[in-house]
Amino acid sequence: MKNRIRDLRSEKGLRQEDLGELIGVSRQTINAIEKGKYDPSLPTAFRLAKILGRPIEELFEYEED
Repeated sequence: MKNRIRDLRSEKGLRQEDLGELIGVSRQTINAIEKGKYDPSLPTAFRLAKILGRPIEELFEYEED
């Protein structure tokens, strides 16, 4: 799944560690999400959307295999 987390996080001036603390996950989890190596749970995705101030649809894009 493609995502815009890195760009949106940077726009807010947040480090991976900062964003992780705000939503209750580790910096490593944010890194894995940004690289597309980990798809977050639905509650985590909603927390990301809230903190980044965007609808969830703007954060993630489903890619068909």
